[in-house]
Amino acid sequence: MSITVKELAKLLNLSEAAVSLALRNKPGVSTQTRRKVMDLADKHGYDFYKQTKQGMHSRHITFAIYKRQGAIVTETPFFSELFEGIEVACANEQYKLHITHILKSEDVEKKIDEISYSDCAGVILLGTEMQIEDFIPFESLKIPVVVLDLFLDFLDYDCVLINNVQGALIATDYLISRRNKQPGYLRSSYSIGNFEDRADGFYKAIRRHGMSTSKSIMHRLTPSVEGAMADMLELIEQGEELAPCYFADNDCIAIGAIKAFQQKGIRVPDDIAIIGFDNVPLASYMDPPLTTIHVPKRYMGEMAVSRLISNIKNGSHSPLKIEVATSLKKRQTV
Repeated sequence: MSITVKELAKLLNLSEAAVSLALRNKPGVSTQTRRKVMDLADKHGYDFYKQTKQGMHSRHITFAIYKRQGAIVTETPFFSELFEGIEVACANEQYKLHITHILKSEDVEKKIDEISYSDCAGVILLGTEMQIEDFIPFESLKIPVVVLDLFLDFLDYDCVLINNVQGALIATDYLISRRNKQPGYLRSSYSIGNFEDRADGFYKAIRRHGMSTSKSIMHRLTPSVEGAMADMLELIEQGEELAPCYFADNDCIAIGAIKAFQQKGIRVPDDIAIIGFDNVPLASYMDPPLTTIHVPKRYMGEMAVSRLISNIKNGSHSPLKIEVATSLKKRQTV
């Protein structure tokens, strides 16, 4: 196996980004630096052409699950449905599916090299936790990549994700129309792109109704049922002011908060109304059933496969941002 970008960067005392730019003949590094990188890469047998013909006749697709901080647990109904869509779409198109987990704390370049040297036609990259700098090592891949569950400016890939702004706006608008009061916000204590977009939708709805965003009570809760319940119990016990209704970043936060309210004798929706986001299976079975935003998770997975196979067959194209619309599931917590 040839030397990696990470190893070259260490030998030259340069950043991985600078080495990557030099190897790909991109602007952003000096001519002198570019020459040093190219000379050392050639000396140590860097394989400039290792992916030129990779994937042309392959019927394998890799689903790469990237974990930056472990905030998102993939063993949940949300990601199970997402994966089911990928799996079924691959089978329908007669592509074999391989799954790999990439942890930021481990040797990312080694994992990417394994993909590079495998019989892989393209990659679906779960980008839920990723930030722009996390994509630098993936630039060495010469096969099509579709990013799932994330969009960031400057990404040179097709991206398939939820229309998070639309969903949060629909949810908040419904809360206001039903309660005629200023909604509060149960916000995730973990910052990821999806939740940031949902915050945009929430505050957009607040402004649309002529309300001041500064007057919305906001609590930061762990994005899991157990974590959100514990956090909300602590806030109640500390005497924190509670809002008459809440939009929650996801169903797990909403369900955890409801459990905390019920434990403290607060009735939902009589005393406090709550709306979630994702429409996980538990939302329809809890007491009372959770009003939430439905996300067509399986369809998202299918769309990611469709775009990837199109790119494999048709070659280069202008990257697309594909946002999947959401819908309101009216139940009994509002």
